[in-house]
Amino acid sequence: MNQYVTQGGIKIARELHQFIEQEVLPGLELDADQYWANLETLLNEFGPRNKALLAKRDSMQLEIDNYHRASEGKAIVPGDYEQFLRRIHYLEEDVDHFEIETSGVDPEIAITAGPQLVVPIMNARFALNAANARWGSLFDALYGTDLIPEGAGTEKGSAYNPQRGDLVIEKASAMLDEMVPLASARHSEVVQYAADEAGIIATLASGETDRLRQPEQYVGFKGDRAAPDSLLLKNNGLHIELQVDPNHHVGAAHPASVKDVIMESALTTIQDCEDSVAAVDAEDKTLVYRNWLGLMRGDLKESFEKDGRVMTREMAADRVYTDRAGQELTLPGRSILLIRNVGHLMTSDAVLWGGGEEAPEGILDGYFTSTIAMYDLLGK
Repeated sequence: MNQYVTQGGIKIARELHQFIEQEVLPGLELDADQYWANLETLLNEFGPRNKALLAKRDSMQLEIDNYHRASEGKAIVPGDYEQFLRRIHYLEEDVDHFEIETSGVDPEIAITAGPQLVVPIMNARFALNAANARWGSLFDALYGTDLIPEGAGTEKGSAYNPQRGDLVIEKASAMLDEMVPLASARHSEVVQYAADEAGIIATLASGETDRLRQPEQYVGFKGDRAAPDSLLLKNNGLHIELQVDPNHHVGAAHPASVKDVIMESALTTIQDCEDSVAAVDAEDKTLVYRNWLGLMRGDLKESFEKDGRVMTREMAADRVYTDRAGQELTLPGRSILLIRNVGHLMTSDAVLWGGGEEAPEGILDGYFTSTIAMYDLLGK
């Protein structure tokens, strides 16, 4: 059973109260008493409105149930059913055409199309994996899945299989031909990648050189232009990094010493407080908010054992390159993180208000997760 701390007219579970006052508020320089008073104000204003909305939903559902019971065995007339739904305000009249203009929206949401992940925020390891899924290895994706079928001699196995690796290199080269094609040759013909101010220089096995069909797809590099550690390309707004290392076991087998192709992938991730989690009490909610705090501060870590070794997951750093003009270029190492709060229906005993009632969980999520997100907004 929860122990509570009283703040004005509300009671907060001690575990949650300590987390907010000891871990969240100090870094934001917010006054604790005022913070809890503001929460009480929100609950007093929006709590009754939340109840009213739920009561209206129940009323609508009852009328819909009664309509179908009365119509049992009869054919539903679409026009009549639509009028019924409009009468109970389940359907509303269309509004006049309007336009909105929104500023300050991240390009990953407003402009660039890419995958989006949903992950249970209670599981720190999963949350970290999703946040770091902004960039992923094409070679690993091809090697470890049935995109390349397993056959005699090309099994995945428990150790690296060079024959399967050859198929990975072949497939990846064909994909590069589609995404960032050369002007005349194929990527499988390249024996060396380099760059100059004009773009990529691809030296072919024949001794000839080629460049990108669309020179603007070249973005930058790491290392030395003449012998780069990596080349950064772009297709449909998403980046592709060719990593070069002749001393790597994969690079040594690649005609152009490419050890991997790293692709920008999951641009956004929904950290989920609702559908994919079961946060039912104050202890669970505190864990949810603590993981969100770690994500917003960039210091979330999780250690686990795999194959007899202790491994630690932490948030990926930003990626730094030199652009084609010779200036430093920094790209995000993590996906844009969104938070999905609990909806209107659920209540939580993490906070009690109005004479001991459980507070609407959606209001609590909105209040606490937006507070924690200030760490990111303020650059802390």
